[in-house]
Amino acid sequence: MLRPDRRTLLKASIGLGISLAGARRASAKDPIYLGDMHRHLFFSRLQSGEARPMGQIMADDKPTLVAWALGADAPWIELGPRTYVQKSVPKPGEGFAWFKSDLARIKRHIVEQNLKAVENEKDVAAALAGVPHIVLSTEGSLYLEDDISRVQTAYDLGIRHIQLVHYTKNTVGDFQTEAPEHNGLTDFGRRVVSECNRLGILVDLAHCTERAVDQALEISKAPAIWSHSSIAGSTPHWSMVAWKARQLTLKCAQRIARKGGVVGLWAWRADIGDSAKSYAERLIAMANQIGDDHVGFGTDMCGDSFNDKGLMMKSYLDLRRVIDHFEQKRLPEDRIRKIAIGNYARALQNAFRLRQVEKPA
Repeated sequence: MLRPDRRTLLKASIGLGISLAGARRASAKDPIYLGDMHRHLFFSRLQSGEARPMGQIMADDKPTLVAWALGADAPWIELGPRTYVQKSVPKPGEGFAWFKSDLARIKRHIVEQNLKAVENEKDVAAALAGVPHIVLSTEGSLYLEDDISRVQTAYDLGIRHIQLVHYTKNTVGDFQTEAPEHNGLTDFGRRVVSECNRLGILVDLAHCTERAVDQALEISKAPAIWSHSSIAGSTPHWSMVAWKARQLTLKCAQRIARKGGVVGLWAWRADIGDSAKSYAERLIAMANQIGDDHVGFGTDMCGDSFNDKGLMMKSYLDLRRVIDHFEQKRLPEDRIRKIAIGNYARALQNAFRLRQVEKPA
């Protein structure tokens, strides 16, 4: 039997050392955590057992920065043939009462699940380091009615991310699925954007008409986000089927990006396909259109079979498969981290920092 000479053994040992060092570096690499700019958990589904508690959801596969969107107009909408529509008008004070009641339930649930709500920049940094955090947010601002002081109340109650409009007529501005009435934002809506800046609340433009987006971007001193939908290949119109009406144009997405904002991609099968691969490829395409610093996850998941029946994504395990696809395509790690969580974290931190420099009105 031939014996390896000294030179051969030396080469083999060096090679083994390099391999072991590489393996150690790979095993020591920080995990890629997940951020989600828009998800729900409806208590009616949770109580019926159709949905899992938020603690279990966060334990799925390392989502650490998740915006839990309170449906501010949920009692007054219903699903129509084309999209959700308003079924009734809340009486004065009802929207505010619903907001406070549902937010109290959300906050109790967060405590029960041993989770923490984001309050400041340190909490965002902790989420980036792997500590699970919930961002308290609202989908629509119906609860404001016409009272600017309620933005302060929302902040005091823990809200750090406000989506201006949803599916109901309101005092803030126009939304995508009904014919415009205000030519964008109302005067009150403009004040809401400025007050969010003053307080350090992230402004979310999802569901806004393009005119309202432009006006908000002109006013806002902090980057704004579009938490969930996608970039359209054509021009959306309010009369279209919901997911098409809810898209934004490339020019609109580019304007959000130029102001430092982020556009989130939802998981609607009719729009983005039926697999983690198709979702990942759509996100890459969006990043190529508006920049790696300006796209992220905005799943629109609810975590129950009724509300998620149109989604290709059922849990954060599916979002983890998106990360796997990015890695298989050999996307640079810093690019993956930006899309996965970093861009949303930066948007929140930029909003929070403005609170430190703005003086009360």
